[in-house]
This record gives sequence, structure tokens and C-alpha cells, in this order.
Amino acid sequence: MSENGRMFNAEPDPLRDWLRDVPPDRPVLIAGPTASGKSALAMALAMAQGRTVVNADALQVYACWRVLTARPSPEDEAAVPHRLYGHVAAGQPYSVGHWLREVAQVLATDPRPVIVGGTGLYFSALTEGLADIPPPPPEVRARADARLAAEGAAALLAELDPATLARIDRRNPARIQRAWEVQAATGQGLAAWQDRTGPPLLPLGQAHALVLRPDPGWLGARIDRRFAGMIAAGALEEVRAMLPHWAPAQPWARAIGAPELVAHLRGETTLDQALAAACTATRRYAKRQRTWMRNRLRPWPALSLP
Repeated sequence: MSENGRMFNAEPDPLRDWLRDVPPDRPVLIAGPTASGKSALAMALAMAQGRTVVNADALQVYACWRVLTARPSPEDEAAVPHRLYGHVAAGQPYSVGHWLREVAQVLATDPRPVIVGGTGLYFSALTEGLADIPPPPPEVRARADARLAAEGAAALLAELDPATLARIDRRNPARIQRAWEVQAATGQGLAAWQDRTGPPLLPLGQAHALVLRPDPGWLGARIDRRFAGMIAAGALEEVRAMLPHWAPAQPWARAIGAPELVAHLRGETTLDQALAAACTATRRYAKRQRTWMRNRLRPWPALSLP
């Protein structure tokens, strides 16, 4: 089993108790911040109950990243079925709408998967519904990319309508750009589209859900150990392979740690400096995930770790 699987062997008793009590006939949803052990938990459940593991992480969909995004190992993928991992080429358009349509296809043939990941927006779209927003034309996307690179996210944020501005995560450039593109392409704010959201694909009441809430200090130590393990397992080589195609504004390039390792490969930092910066970036990302899940996944049953 992968490093994730080995870490599961040491997890606290509440998770083993939770595993024992999972009903075998319902889909399972497991959310949590990066490095919290959710993939190992999903793997253990899949092996115990004969389930398929389905990815709900926006960066683990990309084929170019396995080590850097802590995707399941080839050994794990051989042990139990895995879906929606590493199936999207870098540069290929992929959104929460694409993911939701693919999950609908999974559920049509396999009604009891374990869906696991750290992208909270995927889970809210799955259990609360997703607005049917037309995709922005390529020229709008290109204009947004150019402005984000030249002016920063604050310039796009300043042009959003008040209702969208009140809801958006102001620290997430990808979400800001998406909202700006919707407004520019349709003439309506993202909030107005969201208010017309249709019924969810999988209402929360029809699933067995769990959100992991790790102690920040405990999680931070795991993040540091895991990133060191990623380097040993070839993360730097993964980034080196993508260096000729590097486009920091693209969704695939937002893999945590990738910009820091690119800076090292370009001779701008030492490897030790890159590792320290990547671990800091990962901790900040985990904090944003914890905050988002605490606010938006409030109805979900939760387990504190450790």
C-alpha cells in the first residue's frame, strides 16, 4: 500500500470506529484538508466493503501530477478500482461541471462508491446542486488570463457585482477569475446564476458523509513529512518534465508546491528554500480548506484529528 495507506495504520481510534459503522449500501463522502489521511481512510473502506474510490480533488485529475498531488499509487489503483484520477491532460478545460457530469456517470453504474477529496466546491455541487452556467468563450478566458497575469486578482475582484463579491473567497484567484469570466460572458453575476441552481445529483441525506477536522499543528507536521517524501519519490522530476510547458495562470499549474519547485529549477532558489516555501504554501492551503469546510460543510458529521 502507498504512504497514505501506511499512515492509516496509525490513525486514531475514532476513524476505526467510523469505518466499522459505515452502512454498506449507501455512497460515502469523505472530505478533509490536504494530508489529513482521507485517501487512506477511503482506501481502507473500499477494501473492507468492495467499493470504488472516486476522486474529488481538482488537481488530482491531471495526468501530469501523481507524486506532487499525492494521487493514489499504482499499487493502490491495482488493489481497488479508482475513478477520475489522472485522466485530464494539462491545458485541457476541466471544471466542477465536467467533474459532476463524470460522477453522474459513475453513480449510474456504481451507486455506492466512496468519493474522497479536498475540493469543497465539488462536494457542495454534488450535494447542493450546480448552476447551469454557459462556458465562457475562449476570448473571454484569454482576456481574463491576461489581466490576471498583468494586474492580479484584485483588479478582477473590483469589477464583480456586489452579490457575488459578498460570497466569493477573496483569497482564491481561480474562483475570482471564474466569477469575472461568468459576468463578462453572460452579463449576469455568478451569484445570480447560483441562485437558480437546480436539484443536487446526490442530496446529503442520501449519502454517508464525513469531514475530517485535523489539529493544525498535527496536520502541519504531516505536511512537512509528506512533502519531503514527495521529493524522494520524484516530485522534482515531475515538475522538471512540465517546465517547458509551464503556464502559471493555468489550473493544472496551481498544484501546491509546483511554483516553488519551478523557481528552484530555474535557479532562483535553493532546493531547501523551495521545500520550505512549498511546505508553507501547503499549510496555508490547508488552512483555507479547513475554513471553507467549516463554513460550507457545516451540516456534515465531523471527526477531529488526532
